[in-house]
Amino acid sequence: MPGSLSKRTLTSSDASRYSKEMRDQEQIENADVTARSVDESVDPDLLEHYTRYPNRWSRIREYIREPAAEFFGVMILIIFGNGVDCQVVLSKNAQVAASPFGDYLSLNFGWAVGTALGVWVSGGVSGGHINPAVTLALATFRDFPWRKVPAYIFAQVMGGLCGAGIIYANYIHAIDLVEGGRHIRTVPGTASLFSTYALDYMTSVSCWFDEFLGTAVLLIVVCAITDARNGPPPPGLVPLVLFIMILGIGAALGMQTGYAINPARDLGPRLLTAMVGYGGDVFTFRSHYWLWCPVIAPIVGGLVGTFIYDLLFFTGGESLLNRPNAKARALHERAANAERQRPIAGVEMV
Repeated sequence: MPGSLSKRTLTSSDASRYSKEMRDQEQIENADVTARSVDESVDPDLLEHYTRYPNRWSRIREYIREPAAEFFGVMILIIFGNGVDCQVVLSKNAQVAASPFGDYLSLNFGWAVGTALGVWVSGGVSGGHINPAVTLALATFRDFPWRKVPAYIFAQVMGGLCGAGIIYANYIHAIDLVEGGRHIRTVPGTASLFSTYALDYMTSVSCWFDEFLGTAVLLIVVCAITDARNGPPPPGLVPLVLFIMILGIGAALGMQTGYAINPARDLGPRLLTAMVGYGGDVFTFRSHYWLWCPVIAPIVGGLVGTFIYDLLFFTGGESLLNRPNAKARALHERAANAERQRPIAGVEMV
């Protein structure tokens, strides 16, 4: 009797499982038939609108949206930054305004606002680098793809050029009054409204170190506010932290070299000034100051700042400094092999 009862129970269980499998199979077949009938009855052109790319432009946009975000992020940065430079400096001339509109603190606020809003516009799309020093540092020490670096940097420089062009067109008449005519353009003179030029007493080494220091601080803070293990700001408040940081860097380190701390912020507007009448002097000034100070120094400073943060604080696996060494990889492989060779639990009871 116990044997026959067990046999009847097993048979009933098998029948129930078989019935469920048959119902599932019928539902799958019915779904396939329904899907085929829908596909046959709907115009294929209409189905395209339910895909990831509903039209041709959406497919193109997928390839350009990140560089476009960097372009507009830097353009907004320069519109506010160069804009406040022009307003504060040009308004000091009695021919332009009856009284000055702003002071050095106004300059700091303008650049801080430009940085915050530029990152806000681009952050959700491209990461909000808006700075080649940031892009190169993240590609070197983090997992940012090197294949994206050329497009990012080109877009950043072009955004700086276009932003400076907009401001130049907006303030051209005031610049004419200060310079003494449409065809008079001086370097540094009004060229310093768009790009950075160090004070005369600064040595070359001091200029380089000033830009290096400012960008190293910038990258340390950027790494900290994007580190999930180090108390990052609440979602949406990263631009506010960057506003405070740029305001502080300008107030503390901005006097001597103009705190470029961003190659695109300097090179883009410098290209614009060369194009609109300032000529090659913007590049030959002070033994090619444009290259070794506002371009190379920020890149090196960014790399060093990121290295310091990753070396001492960052524990994420995406950092170059946290990749497992040969010994750790060998131990991992040995543990994985041992796990694969372990018998399945309960197999000895079968």
